Amino acid sequence: MVVAAAVVLASAYLTLVGRTFLASWFSERVDLSSLQRAARLDTTNADYRNHLGRYYALVVRDPTAAIEPYREAVQLNPHSARYWFDLAAAYQVLGDVANQTSALAHAVETDPTTPDVAWEAANLYLVQGENAKALREFRVVLENDPPLSGPAMQFCWRIEPDVDALLRDVVPNRSEAYIAFLNLLMDKKETAGTAKVWAALMQSRQSFELRYVFSYFRSLILAKDVDQALLVWRQAASRFGLNSYLSSSSNLIVNGNFSLDVLNGGFDWQYQKQQSVTLTLDPSDFHGGRRSLLITFDGPAVRDSGIYQFIPVQPDTSYEFSAYYKNGELEGAGGPHFTIQDFYSQAVLYDSDELKETGFWKSVTGEFTTSPDCRLLLLHVRRLPEGSPIRGKLWVDDFRLVPKQL
Repeated sequence: MVVAAAVVLASAYLTLVGRTFLASWFSERVDLSSLQRAARLDTTNADYRNHLGRYYALVVRDPTAAIEPYREAVQLNPHSARYWFDLAAAYQVLGDVANQTSALAHAVETDPTTPDVAWEAANLYLVQGENAKALREFRVVLENDPPLSGPAMQFCWRIEPDVDALLRDVVPNRSEAYIAFLNLLMDKKETAGTAKVWAALMQSRQSFELRYVFSYFRSLILAKDVDQALLVWRQAASRFGLNSYLSSSSNLIVNGNFSLDVLNGGFDWQYQKQQSVTLTLDPSDFHGGRRSLLITFDGPAVRDSGIYQFIPVQPDTSYEFSAYYKNGELEGAGGPHFTIQDFYSQAVLYDSDELKETGFWKSVTGEFTTSPDCRLLLLHVRRLPEGSPIRGKLWVDDFRLVPKQL
């Protein structure tokens, strides 16, 4: 009897294993009959039911036929958000809003914090016109998936183009979400809105990269919002330990003697690569401090050295400028000049003589008065006249700008 029972059990086990193996084999084939056989052979496998439903929905394009295998899949495994989403999508195509909503709710309940689940739920809610529910799911995405923060904010703005409402109800206290919102508003030139998002980011005390400060700063400069640019720079200096890059009453030019590293952003020196021009911080030759900026010219069509600085100023105010240079025997018709312009009107407020004296450090000084609407200056080293070849070296150092004492 024992042997007979063992034989029966072994036979049953082998039959079960055989059916499972065959079901697995059929499930890997992509034709309808094979998927149907897999589902019949292993009636406990939810995946096989779901695969069959997806075949009806996506290949045969018969959502009605897909409903039953999808329902069987969620009955066998109600903890798979993927199955519930597939069922909801089929109901959506059929226009069955009630059942679609129910399936969506099950999907979100099954996996409420996974960004992929929230993303799909949000998009399906959008199709339904359930904007409040979509925003709730997009918040989950913003909280948990930084790479999707940008696209999620795009959808949120499309649903609710209200900065205050989104900051209050949707945007989580995460730097990635604030940065995504800031970038969106910068693209749309919503300057007033960016100020609110920036304030929220500052209050959050969340860490983020300095490059985002530079990006926001430049957008403010282009939007002619100098006051906000000043505020952003002061706050960024405090946050990133850059207080040495703040101007002072004794010198409105930041890092005037190049003793600090050049940040290439904000109110520090910035540079833009120019053809036939090389910029180098030179510790071997300087006027004051511990190094100077060496500008090497070697070619034609040089218009500008590429080094410049934005300087916020007051309108209707007189200023005194000074700097030093050392000419390394520059060759060519026309030479470099120190130039100060109103950044927005491009009016030249100060233009030095040609920096042509050689062999020693030479002082350059000058005065100018800003116009009634001037708020921002651009200091740079430009070539006059442009066009002809120029070769040689020019060292510059000890830049200073202060209001003129009456």
